[in-house]
Amino acid sequence: MNDVIRWNNQFYIRAESSLAEDRTEVLKQGETFAVFDRYGDIHEVLPGPQGLYHEGTRFLSRFELSLGPYQPMLLSASVKEDNALFTVDVTNTDLTLDGTHPVPRGTLHLCRTRFLWNGTWHERIHVRNYGMVKLPISLKITIDADFADLFEARGHRRPRRGRRLNTIRSKTGLVFGYKGLDETIRRTHVRCSPAPKLVTANGFSIESSVPSQAGRTWEIAVSCEIEPQRNRVVLSYDHAQREAGRSLKKSKAHDAHVYTSNEQFNDWLNRSIADLHMLISETPQGPYPYAGVPWFSVPFGRDGIITALQMLWMNPAPARGVLGYLAATQATEDRPEQDAEVGKILHETRQGEMAALGEIPFGKYYGSVDATPLFIMLAGAYYERSGDIRFLKTLWPHIQQALQWIDRYGDPTGTGFTTYARQSPTGLVHQGWKDSYDSIFHADGTAAEGPIALCEVQAYVYRAKRAAADLARVLGETDQADHLEGEAESLRVRFERAFWQDALDSYALALDGKGRPCRVRSSNAGHCLYGGIASKERGVRTARTLLREEFFSGWGIRTIATSEARYNPMSYHNGSVWPHDNAIIAAGMAAYGYKQGAMKILTGLFDASLFLDLHRQPELFCGFSRRSGESPTLYPTACSPQAWAASAGFQALQACLGLQIDGTRGLVQFVRPILPPFLERVELLNLSIGTARLDLVLDRHQNEVALRVARRTGEVDVVLIV
Repeated sequence: MNDVIRWNNQFYIRAESSLAEDRTEVLKQGETFAVFDRYGDIHEVLPGPQGLYHEGTRFLSRFELSLGPYQPMLLSASVKEDNALFTVDVTNTDLTLDGTHPVPRGTLHLCRTRFLWNGTWHERIHVRNYGMVKLPISLKITIDADFADLFEARGHRRPRRGRRLNTIRSKTGLVFGYKGLDETIRRTHVRCSPAPKLVTANGFSIESSVPSQAGRTWEIAVSCEIEPQRNRVVLSYDHAQREAGRSLKKSKAHDAHVYTSNEQFNDWLNRSIADLHMLISETPQGPYPYAGVPWFSVPFGRDGIITALQMLWMNPAPARGVLGYLAATQATEDRPEQDAEVGKILHETRQGEMAALGEIPFGKYYGSVDATPLFIMLAGAYYERSGDIRFLKTLWPHIQQALQWIDRYGDPTGTGFTTYARQSPTGLVHQGWKDSYDSIFHADGTAAEGPIALCEVQAYVYRAKRAAADLARVLGETDQADHLEGEAESLRVRFERAFWQDALDSYALALDGKGRPCRVRSSNAGHCLYGGIASKERGVRTARTLLREEFFSGWGIRTIATSEARYNPMSYHNGSVWPHDNAIIAAGMAAYGYKQGAMKILTGLFDASLFLDLHRQPELFCGFSRRSGESPTLYPTACSPQAWAASAGFQALQACLGLQIDGTRGLVQFVRPILPPFLERVELLNLSIGTARLDLVLDRHQNEVALRVARRTGEVDVVLIV
C-alpha cells in the first residue's frame, strides 16, 4: 500500500478537530455515554465526538444553555473523583435583563450537575441570585438529536440515512424521533421540571424570577428509547442518583485498594480505578470493561482480556465476566465476511444502525489474531488467582475450541507459527494490537505482505498452551497436558530460530508471508517477555534495548524506535507511547528479573499522570522526547478514559512488587519487591484470596522493601522472597 491515506481506509478516525483542543468531559454508565464541553454543552459538530450516545447511536447532538442572549462565563468544571457526577459552575456576564435590569457580572451563580443512569441523562440546574434585588431569569436551552451512528460521528459518510420523525412537543418537553434504514425507531425524550414557559421544536425557554439571596432549581431528564423495547421508567433526579450510588458502591466492594505515602500517586490510581468502574458494564455473564470513550465504548475481546489481566490481582470478578462473555460469543461457524472461524474469540461487537445493516463489519467481528490465545491465558491466570474449579469446568470446552482454532486456523499454510490474513474485504488489514494499515513493515519501510506472524502472538500462543496444560492437569487430562507442553516447547525453539535478530538486540517485529523477518525494533518484542517465550539471556538483552534513548521517551517506551523508517511520534502505532503496552512490558521485564526496567516504566507513567487532566492516562500520547517541566504531547483522537490505559498503573505496580497470588493454595508472594524513590510506603488493603482478606504494608528501606501483615482474616499465607 502506498503512503497516501484514504480517509475511509480501515475506518480511519478523522481528526478535523482535536479531543485535546476541545477539552471535553466524559460520563458513562452501562450502554450510555456522554461527551460535552466544560460548560456542560453539546455543540452540533460532525464529525466530532460530542453528544449523548446509547447503544451505538447519538441521541443528543445539541444541548446548549444560554443565560439571556449570552453564554454564561465559566468558573470551574469537574468530574467527581469517582466519575459519578459532573459539576460546572458558571456566572453571568455583564448584561441587561428584559432591557431594563443591568446585572453586573458575578451576580448570578448557575450550578449544573449531571449524571447518567439506566439510559437517561439527569441534570439539575440551580440558579442563585447574589444581587441586592429580585431579578428576572431567562434561560434558553437549545436541543437537537441527529441520531448519527457512532461511525458517522467518527467521520464515515453514508450514501443514505433513515428519516427524522416529527418532533412531538408537550408542556414539559419534547420528543425527537428517527426511523432508521434498519426499520428501528429511536426516540429521545426530553423532560423539564418545573415545566418551562415555552417549548419549541428545538428546545425550550425557562422564565422565572429569583429574589435576592435565593435560588431556583430545574431538573431535566433526557432518555434514550429504542423500539420495540419497552419504555423504561424514568426516575426523579434524587431517586436515580441514589440508585446509581448504590450500584457503584456494590461494584467496588470487592476491590483491593492501594494507598501510598505519595498523594499524587494516590490521585493517579484513584482516578484509574474510578475510570475502570465507569467503563465496566454489566452483561448477562458478568462485568465487562468496555474499551474506551468515545470511539470504543463496546466490548472488545483483546482490550477486555488485557484489562482483566492487569487488574486481576486487585479483583478477579471482571476476569470472570470477560471469560464468560467471550465464551458465549465464541465463533461457532466460519463466516468470512466477519473474519469468523470456529473457536475464534471475538474482536469487537457493536450495536447501532450501521452495524445492523452490515455497513460496517463490526456488528460481531472476529478480526484479531491474538484474542484467542489471550483468552486461554486469562483462563489460566483467573483459575490460579481464584481457584474457581466450577467455573473452569464450564469454560473448558471453550478453551478446547480455542486451542483447536490455533492449531487448525491459526496456521493454515503450515509455517509453524500463528498468522493472520483477513478474509473480509472490509475487515482489518492488520489484526494484532497494532492494527493500523501501516503498522507492520520491513526495515526499509515497505509494507509486509501476509499471512503475517507477529512476534508477540507467538509468545501468547506459547503461554496459552502452557496455561492450558496446567488446566488440563487440574481436570485430570494428563495426556493432553503433556502434549500441550511439548507443543509449547517446540514453538519456543522455532521462535528463537526464526525471530531473534542479533543486529537489533531484539526480536523481529514479524515474519511476512514469505517467512522473511521484519527487522524492526518494536515494543512488540517486550510482549515476548510477558509471554515467557524468550530465552533468559535474550529476554534481558531485549529489555535493555527497549530502555535505550531511541525507545524510551522519558514518559514510556515508544511503539517503535526513533531509528526506524516509519517512525513518527504523532503516528497512532509507529512511534507513540501506549500506557498498556508499557505495563505489559514492565510485567515481562520483572518476570525476567529486570526490576529496574519495570520501575523505570512505572516512574515514567506516574510522571506523565502529574501533567494529565484528572491524572487520567489516555489511550496513548505522542512519542516526542520528554522536555523538562513540560507535559506529554497529547494525541488528537485518543480515547480518554481507556480501560487498558486505566489498568496499566496497577500492572506496573504489581511488576515492581513482584506480587503473585495463588488462590488454589491460599498463597500471596512478593518476589524481590522494589519501590521507586517517590514511594516510601505502599498499603494494599482488602486484598481477597477466596474468603480470606488481607491488609498488607510494604515499606522501602534504602535498597530493601519490608513487608508487614496489618490484618488477616481466613486461611492465607504471605511470603516475602528476597
